[in-house]
Amino acid sequence: MERLKRALDWKTDVQPALSCKVSEFHSLGYPQVTEEDIWNCLVQKVWKGNPSKHLYEIVQDIFHLGTAEYMSYLASTAHQDDDLMASIAALTKDEE
Repeated sequence: MERLKRALDWKTDVQPALSCKVSEFHSLGYPQVTEEDIWNCLVQKVWKGNPSKHLYEIVQDIFHLGTAEYMSYLASTAHQDDDLMASIAALTKDEE
């Protein structure tokens, strides 16, 4: 019988599914996507952390991840990176 594990604990078990999803995204015109990108999107946007899940739920979430949700994740992380860079620039400007 399959047991519940924290989502992050399933990563090595679902590597083939991540690889398939990366291939799908590449065929849809997103050649820069990596397994790590897909995984981080799931952790931060779909699961919002590290919930307990069954293996089949993790695989289902991987295969159901769409390009729109992935692009939304990229936009939000880019916005966070811009905010971080602006904060760093403001701090270093005061030091000059």
